[in-house]
Amino acid sequence: MTTASKETGSMTTLKTIAVLGATGMVGSRVIDEAGARGHRVLAMSRKPASEGPNVMPLAVDANDPHALHEAFADAAAHGAAPDAVVVAVRTFPADEEFLVGATRAVLDIAARRGLRVLVVGGAGALRSPGDRGVLVADNPTYVPAEYRTVAAAGIAQLRACQAHADADWVYLSPPALLEPGERTGRYRRGTDTLLTTAGGRSWISAEDLSVAAVDELENPGVEQHITVVHHDADPPGPA
Repeated sequence: MTTASKETGSMTTLKTIAVLGATGMVGSRVIDEAGARGHRVLAMSRKPASEGPNVMPLAVDANDPHALHEAFADAAAHGAAPDAVVVAVRTFPADEEFLVGATRAVLDIAARRGLRVLVVGGAGALRSPGDRGVLVADNPTYVPAEYRTVAAAGIAQLRACQAHADADWVYLSPPALLEPGERTGRYRRGTDTLLTTAGGRSWISAEDLSVAAVDELENPGVEQHITVVHHDADPPGPA
């Protein structure tokens, strides 16, 4: 595993980025972050997201591969062909079949159109710090029993990516705790092992995870499985 501290850098090339799961906690923040940097965003969700600067809402059902293909074809026909796709769909309770199916459909489209895919997955697919032989999904320190099926769905999603030989993808695992919060623009980046802060917590705000996602699209790394964690002190409140 390699770990690096990172702050947002200057943007070099404007892109068109499709975000699937546009109205969710992560998807909506990726849209805000990408739009604020000047990228054009295709906000894809079952119910169209609100319009904003550089944002084009598109109604599409992620559970319908044909509808996904049509949405990308229509966008291209109207001069808005994306350069990259962010898959930020999530369900609770976990729906592994939906998650894997939607991810495969996007990977198929991306392979045909030459698009980069960033999948915002789950922490369960990471290795445990201090014991790389144990996945976070199987570590009760980080994944309570009630979230085990969610973690398993995230692992299945990563396996679907790994099984797709033709697509250009990266799987971004959040740390153990992901919640709305402050955008600091600072985070530490690692690969396939869960990261913790100096205080021992594994967390990041959804805002800073979105910073990391857009950073990865602007300046792709070589690793296909990456993770991030909050850079500075722990948030206020009990650990």
